Amino acid sequence: MICSSSLRVSGSGSGTRNSPSPPAISDNSDDSQSQVRRIKASPQLNRWSRARSIRSGRKLDRSAVSTELRDKSGSPVRSEPEIELPKGDSRSWSSDDEKEVNGGKPIFMVSDGTGWTAEHAVNAALGQFDYCLVDRVCPVNTHLFSGIDDVEKLMEIVKQAAKEGAMVVYTLAEPSMAQFAKQACQHWGVASSDILGPITEAIAGHLGVSPSGLSRWAPERQKSPLSEEYFRRIEAIEFTIKQDDGALPRNLHMADIVLTGVSRSGKTPLSIYLAQKGYKVANVPIVMNIDLPSTLFEVNPEKVFALTINPVVLQSIRRARAKTLGMDGELKTNYCDMDYVKEELEYAGKIFAQNPVWPVIEVTSKAIEETAVIVLRLYHDRKNRCSMPRISKRY
Repeated sequence: MICSSSLRVSGSGSGTRNSPSPPAISDNSDDSQSQVRRIKASPQLNRWSRARSIRSGRKLDRSAVSTELRDKSGSPVRSEPEIELPKGDSRSWSSDDEKEVNGGKPIFMVSDGTGWTAEHAVNAALGQFDYCLVDRVCPVNTHLFSGIDDVEKLMEIVKQAAKEGAMVVYTLAEPSMAQFAKQACQHWGVASSDILGPITEAIAGHLGVSPSGLSRWAPERQKSPLSEEYFRRIEAIEFTIKQDDGALPRNLHMADIVLTGVSRSGKTPLSIYLAQKGYKVANVPIVMNIDLPSTLFEVNPEKVFALTINPVVLQSIRRARAKTLGMDGELKTNYCDMDYVKEELEYAGKIFAQNPVWPVIEVTSKAIEETAVIVLRLYHDRKNRCSMPRISKRY
């Protein structure tokens, strides 16, 4: 990914986060010459474009590669766009600065903060196109530009998007910046999508309160970086690490969430993931012929969550783990034996059946994030006493 928090820009005037309104962009549709967009080259963005080609293993096309611009009817208006160099730059436009060969449709993600929201939204949407992304029928290249907090930087990125035929997806909290992004993309014929604006407006209407228009990482909101939430998350992570793998069972009553399941069912990574969100998590392994701590059955059963997994998948995971620990050589163990794996899962299943309040979550085909969503949904439903229809005991 490419972070553009320090773009070098040119041109007169400068925009800041507090700029009252975006500069007007004129587009006279009656003048046929106005159909041709004059795109100012950005040396740094051009170098990034070449660097992306090199990293992806694609060769740069040294021949004349045209960036087709189209008029409102969809017809190309010029085979090669006229490039106006920045003031003070006496270079001529060379083949080194030409657009990379189209190895994938580019998507530019622009944010005034870290870009986390834009990046995850785009990745979630791209998940709907796995059928064509996997076999490279419709390859995509995503590029993140974070910390974009003034108009000049934003304008350079939009013009580069026009040159490369990229789509621009943006999360800009300040209304004037978002409006400028919209106008600039329309002016240069760049496909765009505002992720943050529509939902912010909808929530503002629902609450009857105007949004602040500030990025989450704006200096005005960083007066106390070590907030109460920060310390709560640090405390949760420290607690979770100390409680890993059944350690200190006497402290189970202090946990927000207790996970239990057989070895290698994903308890530890799920615990750490939840701890980073501020939840104190303890996990207790289930091993045959070893008694579970009595405190596991004394704590509130509504905060205990059971994890189960397919035996074939569990066996493969254990084999990989045993290999890393050097247990696959002369050391004899039934840790990876299929009969033992099935027997241990059956043993855990009997314990789960004896505690029907514990939700049993099937983790075989789920990512940690997916399992965490289920755990947190059930956790908050129970905490807030939400009445949700229960379709199945397994999730």
